[in-house]
Amino acid sequence: MVHCGFNQSKADYSLFTKGSGNEFVALLVYIDDIVITGPNIQDLGKLKYFLGIEVARSNSKIVISQRHYALQLLADSGYLDCKLTNTPMDPKVTLNIHDGDLLPDASSYHRLIGKLIYLTISRPDITFAIYKLSQFLS
Repeated sequence: MVHCGFNQSKADYSLFTKGSGNEFVALLVYIDDIVITGPNIQDLGKLKYFLGIEVARSNSKIVISQRHYALQLLADSGYLDCKLTNTPMDPKVTLNIHDGDLLPDASSYHRLIGKLIYLTISRPDITFAIYKLSQFLS
């Protein structure tokens, strides 16, 4: 992108900008996903989905959601039919690495925690539970 005249942001290396005013273009690049934005949204269209995050607009606000991502996570982990709860984890519960049976392959647990951490972008209410569960990653 730099060879095409874009400036790479020092704050976020995946952000590239070029031009100014009505000729301004910004690119946000993450592996094979790209968001292109500028002052003329008629040419570019409105952002609807990026990196598992759905973007919806109204006249007064922009709302992000990871509904599809969360449903896929539940389906992949076999919990799609689980019951809802208001509090994902009792804050008084103390977890201990020595309680319970060890998983034969902890890599699936590591992947699940990583996916749940990503879900906290739109679900900050699960952050405490994910933090507690992530303490057992080695």
